[in-house]
Amino acid sequence: MTSLYNNTITRYYDFVFTDLGDPRTNHWLLLGSPMPGATILGLYLYFVLSWGPRYMLHRKPYDLQNTLVVYNFIQVLASIWLFWEAMDAAWWTRYSWKCEPVDWSRSPEAMRIAWAFYMYFIAKISELLDTVFFVLRKKDRQITFLHMYHHTVMPMISWGAAKYYPGGHGAFIGMINSFVHIIMYTYYMMAAMGPQFQKYLWWKKYITTLQLSQFCLAFLHSFQLLIYDCEYPRWSLFLIMPNAVFFYYLFNDFYNKAYGIDDSRQRRKPESSNEKPESNGTANGHASKSNGHVTKSNGTANGHMSKSNGAANGHVSKSNGHVSTSNGNLNQRNGQATTSNGHVTTANGHVSRSNGHVPNTNGNIANGNASNSNGQIQKQLPKKDQ
Repeated sequence: MTSLYNNTITRYYDFVFTDLGDPRTNHWLLLGSPMPGATILGLYLYFVLSWGPRYMLHRKPYDLQNTLVVYNFIQVLASIWLFWEAMDAAWWTRYSWKCEPVDWSRSPEAMRIAWAFYMYFIAKISELLDTVFFVLRKKDRQITFLHMYHHTVMPMISWGAAKYYPGGHGAFIGMINSFVHIIMYTYYMMAAMGPQFQKYLWWKKYITTLQLSQFCLAFLHSFQLLIYDCEYPRWSLFLIMPNAVFFYYLFNDFYNKAYGIDDSRQRRKPESSNEKPESNGTANGHASKSNGHVTKSNGTANGHMSKSNGAANGHVSKSNGHVSTSNGNLNQRNGQATTSNGHVTTANGHVSRSNGHVPNTNGNIANGNASNSNGQIQKQLPKKDQ
């Protein structure tokens, strides 16, 4: 009974992974059996999701600048070659844009396309290094579900295409994807060259737009199989079209989060009198405060205050929310300051404080220096003119 069961499994395995495969590519490296590719993907997922983060937990990120420049440059060259092969061997010369069957012959033209399919699969395997470099550089925020799904699914799809249908209608997806990767890896290469190239990388968001366009084109091109019959398997639509829609959804969601208008980032209105928005300056030295919070200002003029408890030409010390004056009354050009139970009022510049902490600001104070020590703010009174 066991022998019969094993023979059944063996025959089914051979039928799926040998008999159904293209005899021209079946013996090529990593295509004869699904096990090598599955092992690579398994090790990749284990490293990215488990071992890699634990290995880097107490280590500094690796500086891989030169490695990334070389790696991305190789990816650019590979994508250019794949795009050229697809156009020169197929879409510019022989293929129909409507529907194209697989050429199963061993002619130079057919073998050239089959080899391009195989190299496209190898390229998808090599792109797993994208995530490996993220882990080694501790770029954990880059390792999203979209990134992991894309880098895991694409090797499996390209493996199936190279093994079972290396040519025909499906070549369109590889062609447009290679074109997008020329642009994408050029961007990555320039970004890895250093900050001096950042001013030339304003077009990052358009890469995502280009990726969204490729999914739309892939969907529409594959949809033609429902209209035209060219002996290319229509069952492939059950894999291609839902995947194109899902990719579009994921990339569109990424685009909206990265470049779209996020309501949570918009300036919120104060929810109560306890919250006051910050401003970049104070008009005529005025500042307002509610429940211990003071709006910040960046500068003053004509003796107006840049700190809520500071004054021009005067000495003020603060302790536990109370204000006291030294050297008698406090005089200001443009106004007088009086103290009453922790409140300070000034002419030409109003500040109120109620038993709260006053944050520092970045502005200068006219005719006086301010220093901050242990939460207390002091200003040295300049000598009175004789």
